[in-house]
Amino acid sequence: MSHRPDLRVRSRIPSHSTMPAWALRLFLGAALLPLLATAKLKPEQAASLPPPAAKTVRFQEDIRPILESACVKCHGRGKAKGGFSIETRELLLKGGDSGAAVTTGQSVDSLLIELVSGIDPANAMPRKGSKLTPAQVGLLRAWIDQGLPWDDGISFAKQPARNLSPRAAELPPIRTSEHPVDRFIDAYDAAHSIARVEGAGDRVFARRVSFDLLGVPMPRARMDEFLKDAAPDKRTRLVDQLLKDQQGYAAHWFSFWNDLLRNDYKGTGYIDSGRKQISTWLHSALVTNMPYDQFVRELIHPSPATEGYTKGIVWRGVVNASVTPPMQAAQNISQVFMGVNLKCASCHDSFINDWSLADSYGLASVYADEPLELVECDKPTGKKAVARFLYPQLGVLPSDAPRTNRTERLAEILTSRGNGRLTRTVVNRLWGRLMGRALVEPVDDMDQDAWYPELLDWLAEDLASHGYDLKRTLRWIVTSRAYQRPAVDLGERRAADFVFRGPGIRSLSAEQFRDALGALTGVWHSDAAADFDLATGGDPVVEKYASIPSGARWIWSTPGAQESAPPGEAFFRKTFTLESIPDRATVVALADDAYTLFINGAQLITGKDLERASFGDLRPHLKKGQNLFAVQASNAAPKEKDKSKDKESAKAADAPKNRAGLFVFARLESGEGSMEIFTDASWQCVTNNPADWKQPDFGASRWVPAAEVAPWNESPWPGKVLATRALSLAAMHGQIRESLVASDTLTSALGRPPREQVVTVRASTITTLQALELANGETLARLLKEGAQKWIASKPANPEALARDLYVKAFSRTPNDAELGVAKEMLGTVMDEPRVEDFLWAIAMQPEFQLIY
Repeated sequence: MSHRPDLRVRSRIPSHSTMPAWALRLFLGAALLPLLATAKLKPEQAASLPPPAAKTVRFQEDIRPILESACVKCHGRGKAKGGFSIETRELLLKGGDSGAAVTTGQSVDSLLIELVSGIDPANAMPRKGSKLTPAQVGLLRAWIDQGLPWDDGISFAKQPARNLSPRAAELPPIRTSEHPVDRFIDAYDAAHSIARVEGAGDRVFARRVSFDLLGVPMPRARMDEFLKDAAPDKRTRLVDQLLKDQQGYAAHWFSFWNDLLRNDYKGTGYIDSGRKQISTWLHSALVTNMPYDQFVRELIHPSPATEGYTKGIVWRGVVNASVTPPMQAAQNISQVFMGVNLKCASCHDSFINDWSLADSYGLASVYADEPLELVECDKPTGKKAVARFLYPQLGVLPSDAPRTNRTERLAEILTSRGNGRLTRTVVNRLWGRLMGRALVEPVDDMDQDAWYPELLDWLAEDLASHGYDLKRTLRWIVTSRAYQRPAVDLGERRAADFVFRGPGIRSLSAEQFRDALGALTGVWHSDAAADFDLATGGDPVVEKYASIPSGARWIWSTPGAQESAPPGEAFFRKTFTLESIPDRATVVALADDAYTLFINGAQLITGKDLERASFGDLRPHLKKGQNLFAVQASNAAPKEKDKSKDKESAKAADAPKNRAGLFVFARLESGEGSMEIFTDASWQCVTNNPADWKQPDFGASRWVPAAEVAPWNESPWPGKVLATRALSLAAMHGQIRESLVASDTLTSALGRPPREQVVTVRASTITTLQALELANGETLARLLKEGAQKWIASKPANPEALARDLYVKAFSRTPNDAELGVAKEMLGTVMDEPRVEDFLWAIAMQPEFQLIY
């Protein structure tokens, strides 16, 4: 056992009439501390110490890194375990509970050296992490022996929070451009002696900005129009055109936010309701460009549409206390919106930053249904957490208020004008997404300095001052000359000597690659994985297709069913006549409570509970002449009232209304003409189940007109929202973007994450799995095979014409002579399916296809 104590905290012993044996031993140990601290090493122990370094030590270069890595975690940044702090030279000399830590000029007699050298392994310092090497101990010995020199201005005290308060940065003088971003970059270039850089060519810019804003290559017609445009403002106008594509914008940035918000369509937790997706809300928020402060508020103070974010994942079995749902909420909110990593501090006081276990539990308490006990490294401490925000100066959280009040207050604090960290964090992410390297790196550590603080401050303040419009921020970035420079190789993205010279060369994301393949092959996805509205703000043709006439109605067998209807079944029929089979025919349906729809006797779609409108393709079942819609609908008995309620206190208004209704809409199109069929009083109904009623030739003379119970787009049912979504999905059937479907083996291999954790930056290096999937993967092979079939079916004039079309699709340019020669050789004269398939694969493997330059 060592003859000296360590620098750990010693407990004070309260006075009692009786003292347990353990308390007596602790009291005696504390009383002996001054004596023990002045004892000296034995000669053989002193001889075993590493010798002092044989050089003049420099505090900044030699000593500071050692103290930062080994000592500050417990004895700096506001922490003083064992009463010992190294925040300043004076505090270091003062020592701690164990007495003096160093004796100036006498390292061999310094307790600090004994502890860090590990003479007594049981008391070696630092307690956690890597031990000091003999060379490092030698540097510390030389430092003490040389009088403990300490550079002026250096302190290990806790630093004020960086990037927290808003700050309106002043724009630099105009040099080459009035554009705000370029005014900053021009000043930056001058400070770094960077000569003016000419912008990338129009074709390169157009391809880059199309992928960055919409996630897909630019269509040929738009590219040709842009290249022919000679106006000086054509790039700005192109950006504005792209940002007006609400559906394209939403489909692309959906992946970005899904990664951040841990949202997906399948995976851990969904099967047993331990997880809930927010896909429909998130997509709608992006389509409408919801202001960012509102976006954050709706996630933090959730509704049923957004509660999946803070619910997190309810992991099965026994789990660590650091991954409970309230702690997940604290970790995710702090990381995504504040650029703070609480992962380590969710288990113990962090060793990589200044966040404590109490900080994490304080934020987690906002989402807890009962007071949380602090658990350190899976050991309960007996201490109860107090709800508090990470930065108390921004606002106080009510600990004893109901949970909904706590979440509402947290949302207010996060989105308050005084929280400059919220806007800095998101504009930093957007800059990094578009430029390849963020202004602050890593993006989840916003306590670091930006390589250009003034630019970060200006972008953040501009966002807050203009309605929290994220599209405005994107527009500022991509219309700048800084973004439009030729792409450069960034190398190590976190290099300390980073100097901005232009956007980095980046790989297409998994979703961008798959959508680029869709554009190349014509093979997209059939159906979306969630209930999306793909009409609003998108293709006018789709928007028109998803419109429903005002005359459509909810119907039922009895009037007043919108208020109440008896349980039971109702049967509905509607006949219509066709002179020819339409080019496209879609039907959507909703019912309260359930339905099964038949077309000419064949069952087509079913649905229940008003959760989602179903749609079906009518065309395979239609015929010339008379056709029939037949629907079997049911209204279930009202759910039994909660038996736990006191019958005397139950009010009649609490009783569930047993409403009933059916809505059906079909659109049949041929050329420029269309037919619309919808539920109204022209439909016939009965409440018994007659035989053969689903057949067109059934005699329905005794059937009565259905009762119109409500307009299709008014309460009490969400017909407008659900039916519009279903029709838009039907209109886009077979043309669905990658972000709107679940991942497959191809996109998973290319880096699309399962989103069980927050993902803020995807890995950019190629893996063996990616190489194998691109070379031999069944998913890619099937896609290319279908693409080859589509191209052959389009009947290209000759191999050269096919090659030119494919090059324009893939690269937004025509092939040069050498490329055309290779293409002709690969395609041959027959242009059969295997040859075209191989040529598609060769194109997709080109760096020009897979990279954003």
